[in-house]
Amino acid sequence: MMQFITVPGYTNSGPQHWQTLLEQKYPQIIRVQQQDWECPARQAWIDGITATLAPLTGEVMLIGHSCGAVAITQWAAHSSAMNNAGLNIKGALLVAPADVDAPDALEAIRVQRPLSLAPLPFPSMLVASDNDEHLSLTRANQLATAWGSELIIIRGGGHLHSAAGYGEWPLCEVLINQLSGNQLQPV
Repeated sequence: MMQFITVPGYTNSGPQHWQTLLEQKYPQIIRVQQQDWECPARQAWIDGITATLAPLTGEVMLIGHSCGAVAITQWAAHSSAMNNAGLNIKGALLVAPADVDAPDALEAIRVQRPLSLAPLPFPSMLVASDNDEHLSLTRANQLATAWGSELIIIRGGGHLHSAAGYGEWPLCEVLINQLSGNQLQPV
C-alpha cells in the first residue's frame, strides 16, 4: 500500500488544518516531525524528511504545505537525499510553497533560503492561490516551471491554510488521488 507523507510548514499544522484532517481520515498518512517548527532551517528540515523516509520502502507520495513544500523541493535537490533504494517517490503535492527568497518574506522563514530551482525527479503539482501573501502568482508560475510541476490556481484561497478556511478540503483529496493513482483509502 502506498504511504503518504505530510510535510507541514512553519509553526506546524494545527488541529483544523487540512493536513491534520487528512492524517485523521487516512491511516496510511504519516507526518514528518521537525525538531523546531518555529525555525524552518534548510538543512534541519531536509534531515527531518530524510529521517521520516529512512525506514520506509515501497511507493510514497509527499504532501507539503508552505515551508514544508519548500523543504520537499530542497530535499529532492539534495545530492544524497534520495539514496533509499527501497523507496519509490510517486509524486509530490506542493501547496502554497512560501517564497522564502522574497524581500518581504517573514524573518522567521528566511533561514530556509535559498529556494531550490532544480527540476523535481518525480511528478508534482504546485497548488497556489491568486492572493497568497507568501507567494505571488508570478513567482508560483516561475517555481512550477523550474520544478516541472503542474500548476493549479485557486481563486481567493489566501495561503491555503486553516486561517483561510482550508480545513476539510475535498479538492486536495482529489488532487492527491490524481497524482497517486487513487490510492487514498479512508478508515
